[in-house]
Amino acid sequence: MKAAGIIVLLALFCGTGYSQESVQKVFNTIIDADGVQRVSVSAGEYFFDPNYIVVKVNTPVEMSIKKTAGFVPHNIAIDAPEAGIAFDESLGKDEKVIRFTPAKTGEFPFYCTKRFLFFKSHREKGMKGIVKVIE
Repeated sequence: MKAAGIIVLLALFCGTGYSQESVQKVFNTIIDADGVQRVSVSAGEYFFDPNYIVVKVNTPVEMSIKKTAGFVPHNIAIDAPEAGIAFDESLGKDEKVIRFTPAKTGEFPFYCTKRFLFFKSHREKGMKGIVKVIE
């Protein structure tokens, strides 16, 4: 009975299936009347939707992100301090709002940093995307 419980826990926390090849879901932000670019992101079992976000340089961005149902823990991280984009936020049932102002053009990856034991990381399973900063 204990072995069955361990298998169930492993399935819940690391996922038994792997994400299929990532489909690029592009979102081009527009600048709202208040001068802020806004995007809503869903985070689920090894995906972000959208996973390719286009924003303008030197214009504030407000990213609202919410985890879909499920027990597997997730987060979202970008490590590009040279571009003014650096955060690592845990995701839960409540929506998170992340604010940043990109200071440099380019493509900057975002991803989930979670990993369970010796299994593939969530990033390796397809939970990743790009913030593309344009002029």
